[in-house]
Amino acid sequence: MATLKFTVLAGDGIGPEVMESALEVLNKACGDAGDTLSYSAHDVGGIAIDNHGTALPESTLEACRQADAILFGSVGGPKWENLPPSQQPERAALLPLRKAFKLFANIRPGLLYPELADASPLKSERIPNGIDIVCIRELTGGIYFGEKKTWQNDDGEMQACDSMSYKVSEIERIAEVAGQTAMARGKKVCSIDKANVLETSVLWRKTVTEYFKKNFPEVQLSYMYVDNAAMQLARDPNQFDVFFTENMFGDILSDEMAVICGSLGMLCSASLGDIKNSLGNKFGLYEPAGGTAPDIAGKGIANPCAQILSGAMMLRYSFGRDDVASKIEKAVRDAVCSGVRTGDIAFGRTPVSTKEMTQAIIERL
Repeated sequence: MATLKFTVLAGDGIGPEVMESALEVLNKACGDAGDTLSYSAHDVGGIAIDNHGTALPESTLEACRQADAILFGSVGGPKWENLPPSQQPERAALLPLRKAFKLFANIRPGLLYPELADASPLKSERIPNGIDIVCIRELTGGIYFGEKKTWQNDDGEMQACDSMSYKVSEIERIAEVAGQTAMARGKKVCSIDKANVLETSVLWRKTVTEYFKKNFPEVQLSYMYVDNAAMQLARDPNQFDVFFTENMFGDILSDEMAVICGSLGMLCSASLGDIKNSLGNKFGLYEPAGGTAPDIAGKGIANPCAQILSGAMMLRYSFGRDDVASKIEKAVRDAVCSGVRTGDIAFGRTPVSTKEMTQAIIERL
């Protein structure tokens, strides 16, 4: 029995609604297991800009430093879209959080239950058993964190440049995460790059090859160019088991994966680094794959499953409670597959509210 200490950053849009659901499920599941939850809620994103003048206040950052994990909602919305890019919630909150806690690896399961095959834009005959793959994205390197500059040429024309770079050590540490993930699944991993064009990808492929040969010789390693990978994901996603790639490619491919899995409302993620928390486990940030969905915010109809499943990932990676995490994941699956579904995955059934979906999951715990 333990006290699980984490910081709650619900953010904007539907964030607070689905976060409430996740906390209800966590309290029930962990309470039944004899654990105590200790968490505090803080502003981040647009609401933090409104209340504190910045998307990531120092008080929020300090609360995260004092915790063993971060349960994150979503940030942004139309209200803040006219701010300068560097001040907008997505860029001014998430990127600094990743940098502050060195969260270099994003693990995003791509899971589609067979019973939800109709939710995918793919034909059901292509995915008769649903989808079960994992995308691992490098988070703190590459073009998003490279040098950026804009200037005016002598002829008056404006020009901009974003630099992409990777060090061997950055590639090796994401390869380690991919290798460990593959070992826990089917011992099969695909490294995705653009080595026919980019020098960073040439180094990426060379480093990955040497690292897997030395550290994961039993894992079947393959390679794919990113443009082909985008096509193959749409053609036959289950040809992959685990795939990993650099920051920008991973940003794009993980969103494509989310679409073919039917609904962003079902997909969770974990962002991890090498920092250990007070329990000796990995400090991490856990968030749903979807955004703030301002069009449905406040209506009580958002799908809370992704936020709930993100909480389950937090229990697994940051608190070592795989048993409780598995119970939550099973409860979500049982509820959805029994026909209890919010509007995004209803498909002819009468949709339930956020609260009704949450209650159905709690009942199945």
